[in-house]
Amino acid sequence: MYILAPLVLGIVSAVLAALIDISDKVLNNYGTCKINVNNGDKELSVKGGSPLLLTLAEQKIFVPSACGGKGTCGACKLQMPNNTDPVLPTELPFFNKEELANKTRLACQVKVKKDIDIAIPEELFNVQKLESTVSSIVDVTYDIKEVRLSISENLNSFKPGQYMQFETPKYKHNKKTFDTTFRAYSLASSRGSKNELEFLIRLVPGGVVTTYTHEYLKVDQAINVIGPFGDFYVRDTKNTMICVAGGSGMAPFRCIFRTMLEQNTFTEREIWYFFGAKAIRDMYYMSWLYDLEKKYKNFHFVPALSEPQPEDNWNGPVGLITEVLDKYLKKDIDRTNTLEGYLCGSPGMLDACMAVMGKNDMKEENIFFDKFA
Repeated sequence: MYILAPLVLGIVSAVLAALIDISDKVLNNYGTCKINVNNGDKELSVKGGSPLLLTLAEQKIFVPSACGGKGTCGACKLQMPNNTDPVLPTELPFFNKEELANKTRLACQVKVKKDIDIAIPEELFNVQKLESTVSSIVDVTYDIKEVRLSISENLNSFKPGQYMQFETPKYKHNKKTFDTTFRAYSLASSRGSKNELEFLIRLVPGGVVTTYTHEYLKVDQAINVIGPFGDFYVRDTKNTMICVAGGSGMAPFRCIFRTMLEQNTFTEREIWYFFGAKAIRDMYYMSWLYDLEKKYKNFHFVPALSEPQPEDNWNGPVGLITEVLDKYLKKDIDRTNTLEGYLCGSPGMLDACMAVMGKNDMKEENIFFDKFA
């Protein structure tokens, strides 16, 4: 009896939630609503009742969302200057005082139920939804796939380091049906790859898009991508670049380094690239990176293992990548030039790197990243 009680309660809660959602759709007919964009620059007539994020996407206005609209990434921020509705508890953790004062909301958490005014950054009007065909899928580690897509329409100019939203169709897995959804993945291809996009996608247990990619995606299959998005890109300075990544966080740096090589800017500044992994099986593209270090004196590659296995025969740095970063910042990296940080990894790793960089006198305004949930 006591064992069954939580199960019954969970089922009842799920049924009630479904009934509430259905009743909202059936009983509350919001009709046609007007969305006034950027003080009258655009006016959209839309069917009410759906989240603002999806409503805008139907109008081919794509707002970034790393979590696919689940309200866990905080990327889909938009200002709603005349909004009087209270900010939801799910949104509050993502806003500072200034954003709250400016009537900022998460587009995925706002349902279009009436006429509204919104402000959208101009660059989002250049975001594209591209049809593509899978040209290759390669296992680069046991849990990371390199996925290349052929596109017939060129991607608008993007900044190396930015990301795209990878869209998967509705599918069934382990007797569960998953609706069409999307997740954010950094571009690994260079700007010179006009008709091909490359992504590095790590399998996340239970992840809807990563499961589809690793178990169902096939060569020659059609798939959609949306973008580019993001504020993570190389600033036009001569500052020393301190780059830190782990896992599939390799992707934006692969894009950045390849583009810099194409544009003959790779040798114009000092570059340190720290890559952290547990064991050798988590390392990849090592030959490419070691070759770069041999060829270019300004490039320094520092791989580190936190849990090397006996069979790895590892002679390099051991420890968390933040510990290794701290040692190099204190002893090996020239501090006479301004240091500029570029980070890509889990939220926990990013926070730890920020703390290490701060302790070593790196200014917060010189540290750049996109934090994916």
